[in-house]
Amino acid sequence: MTYLSVSSRVAAVRERIAAACQRSGRSPSEVTIVAVTKTHPADAVEAVRAAGLTDVGENRIQELEGKVSTIGRQAVRWHLIGHLQRNKAKKALELADMIHSVDSVRLARKLSDEAAASDRVIDVLVQVSVSGEETKGGLVEEGAIDGIAEICSFPGLRVSGLMTMAPYTDDESLIRTTFRATRQLLDRAASVDGFEGRHLSMGMSNDFEVGIEEGSTIVRLGTVLFGERGA
Repeated sequence: MTYLSVSSRVAAVRERIAAACQRSGRSPSEVTIVAVTKTHPADAVEAVRAAGLTDVGENRIQELEGKVSTIGRQAVRWHLIGHLQRNKAKKALELADMIHSVDSVRLARKLSDEAAASDRVIDVLVQVSVSGEETKGGLVEEGAIDGIAEICSFPGLRVSGLMTMAPYTDDESLIRTTFRATRQLLDRAASVDGFEGRHLSMGMSNDFEVGIEEGSTIVRLGTVLFGERGA
């Protein structure tokens, strides 16, 4: 497929973000678009760069590695947004500027060990699950503050906020409830030592406006920028 329409799609998304910010008394400058290029070739990254975006997300280490090798490590800010296996923690540290999917204390400890070995600090978001869906990974709401506190104690990790995924539903009220609960969890975590809770990664192509209205600072967008997979 070609990516000639990406620039106009980005412009349309920016208008929708601005409208959502206006509705919620926020500034569009508070919201970062992460262009999710999973299953798309490196051309997709070049297209969003040409449209003025500087942040790109991948779900899988293998795809991230391929894009980085083609586009360059410093060309954009690379985000790992999908599930990360502990045995790939070292590679994730090499490739990503921010890891959104720190979904367990065990994974955080492994990332910390690898970060210490390479003498670096990595920006991470703690993935939380407040929707009650068992298929959603992350720290469950009950006990999440304790987990966040433990993760914040690990060297080499800059815990910059939280990430969540909305339930698979067309019920906007349920999506909004999930995002609002995540924002409230972020507020409660503010008292945790070492928690730099600036960011909420909430909202994808079908619900990013609700995410922004509920406080999201990072939206993870694929389909709305590139069209349906294979289209």
